[in-house]
Amino acid sequence: MRIKPWAAVAAAVPLAAGCLVGPAPASAGSSATAAAPKVPFGTTAGWVVFDRKAGKIVATRNAHRKFRSASVVKIMIAIDYLESHGSVPAADAALLKVMLRSSDDDAASTFWDRDGKGAIIRRVARKLGLSDTTPPPASRPGFWGYTSLSAYDVVRTYRYLLDTADARVRDTILGHLRASTPCGTDGFDQTFGIPSTVPRPWAVKQGWSGFGDVPAVKCVKKSGNSGGALPGVPDYGRPVLHSTGLLGKDDRLIMAVLTAHPAGASWSSSVDRITRLTRDLYRSVT
Repeated sequence: MRIKPWAAVAAAVPLAAGCLVGPAPASAGSSATAAAPKVPFGTTAGWVVFDRKAGKIVATRNAHRKFRSASVVKIMIAIDYLESHGSVPAADAALLKVMLRSSDDDAASTFWDRDGKGAIIRRVARKLGLSDTTPPPASRPGFWGYTSLSAYDVVRTYRYLLDTADARVRDTILGHLRASTPCGTDGFDQTFGIPSTVPRPWAVKQGWSGFGDVPAVKCVKKSGNSGGALPGVPDYGRPVLHSTGLLGKDDRLIMAVLTAHPAGASWSSSVDRITRLTRDLYRSVT
């Protein structure tokens, strides 16, 4: 399904987060709108759900609140690479595949270092009109996961892929996101959020950070980033989990759920929180 470009929709939907807040409309045939999700104590959450058939945002909270991107930024890295290369060598195609399907960090770092680090984010933000997206701070230029972004900008990025990007770019990126693997190459389970609560079809890009380099046998060790705030990196010292993607037939819904959890929170408890939150959000708009 192809509908009017984001620019046309954005003109009708103010950027100010406060202007976006409101109850989600009931789906066709339902008797009442489901209650908005309750954010667990100690968790910070921002989300946006855009209904492409209705042509409007149907649920939002902290739409422009900045979170550190974790692996969600890999979509932007892929856009920048594909739009600057007319052809893709086999080796780079393999890197794109594992980066997008299995959230491989080494693949992302290869593109990041080769294509200008923070300049990638500046180029994509300027081209897509992403008002909340900024590169990692100058003190951490190699940390692509310290890019700042918002739920609004994530949804806007998916809108760009669906309605504006060249078919080659769109089909490559979304094709990989539709084939997201249950496990990331770092050994973390990436089926939290959308994959665990929303029926297929969907295309997803997950993000996680602050749970250590590898998953523990029973629970994830506490983050080593406990030294206080780092200017320019949202929620530094707190674990983050993000679940974003396209949902339903013809990619009707675009959903971005970004969350920051209490410092030292375990992987399992954090996964439970974002999965319940995503489930309740999905139920509230369908």
